[in-house]
Amino acid sequence: MMALNRYRLRHLVGKKHGGAIRASKLLERPDRLLGVILIGNNFVNFSAASIATLIALEIFGESGIAVAPIVCTIVFLIFAEVAPKTISAVYPEKVALPSAYILQFLLWLFYPLVWLVNFITNGFLRMVGVKSAATVSDHLSTDELRTVVHERSKIGQRPQNMLLSILDLENVTVDDIMIPRSEIVGIDTDDDIKDIINLLRSSQHTRLPVFKTDIDEIYGILHLRNTTHFLTLGEVTKQALLEETQDAYFVPENTPLHTQLFNFQQEKQRIGMVVDEYGDIQGIVTLEDILEEIVGEFTTDLADTSIDINPQEDGSYLIDGGANIRAINRSLGFDLPTGGSKTFNGLITDYLETIPDANVCVSLAGYHIEIVQLNDNMIRTAKISRAESNLPGK
Repeated sequence: MMALNRYRLRHLVGKKHGGAIRASKLLERPDRLLGVILIGNNFVNFSAASIATLIALEIFGESGIAVAPIVCTIVFLIFAEVAPKTISAVYPEKVALPSAYILQFLLWLFYPLVWLVNFITNGFLRMVGVKSAATVSDHLSTDELRTVVHERSKIGQRPQNMLLSILDLENVTVDDIMIPRSEIVGIDTDDDIKDIINLLRSSQHTRLPVFKTDIDEIYGILHLRNTTHFLTLGEVTKQALLEETQDAYFVPENTPLHTQLFNFQQEKQRIGMVVDEYGDIQGIVTLEDILEEIVGEFTTDLADTSIDINPQEDGSYLIDGGANIRAINRSLGFDLPTGGSKTFNGLITDYLETIPDANVCVSLAGYHIEIVQLNDNMIRTAKISRAESNLPGK
């Protein structure tokens, strides 16, 4: 009964399995269950020992008093303890569910005695500061559920990874996955109308922020679907674009991803402008970004996945310094540290504790990193490869 998988048991209860229903009800009060089992167990053992002693006296005389305990111990230990309990531990469901019918009847039959034993036992436990068995919870914490999914799940690897990613959403915030301010592609109303039209026609995004001079002076978000009739007729004007622009949706940078996913659903939004505590725009987060944290990239083509990551013939990768570390890990299957800086440039400079004034090589978290290009006090490009000891199979 105690070895039953509680979650499998609840599944069977949902299917109206009679034995499972009774077993589940018995396990709601493990103190009563143990009470009725041990009362019966001790009654049988003591009765059998007494009978064995009488038989031994009858057969062997007074010397039977010494023989009976030895024989009883061997028989009880093998046939009444170790063997049946081992079988029950290996096949708990096959043993426990049919036994639940018998145990429920015995509990009803001996309830007064069971109640008295539990009353005395629980009172003693409370005196020594032990929580009553009736109040013990078997609810799983997030970390425990993650362990169950990771180690005991019978589902495939991909669904397992998705479940683990969902559990990890609460540990990741919007600023961990956002497109940083420096990489935002948008429509500046100060630009020439021809440049704006070219941007609309060549954009790989379906939604673009519209702003004046600076992203902090944002008008809103333009869905390119609403501009198709302008583009086909060649009658695009800045005023017409502004009329099609919808109000921007703002997101605090420290919002956990599971909360933001719910917020996107509630607000019927797919894109948000990430702002810091002062209200300054720090980047953009989209619904797709959050979903990719769960299911992975929506494309298997690395060139399409990120323009910041460029595979090399020697197996290394040239990576833009502004690339997000989580995006690098997700795209390449790397395990770069994500607890500090958000960008590749930040990770390297934090490790060096200075901005390098020349191209250098470092070994970081099991990876070889070579700085290729420096510009404007930051690492523009770096080459990364796994250390040999970190390669699969090494």
